[in-house]
Amino acid sequence: MIEVNDLHFSYGHVPVLSGISFHVDKGELCGLFGPNGTGKTTLFKCCLGFLKTKGGGQYL
Repeated sequence: MIEVNDLHFSYGHVPVLSGISFHVDKGELCGLFGPNGTGKTTLFKCCLGFLKTKGGGQYL
């Protein structure tokens, strides 16, 4: 299971993610779609701990 609550992230002073919350249960599939440059990869990097979030939390 992964759960994200009120996640915030900025590159410097440029906010990229603001107030992101979701949960995916074990065995459940989840997809993320959107235009280029909207923060999809940044969200995954935050969830994996590659980037330090500015607020909120994620739990694995």
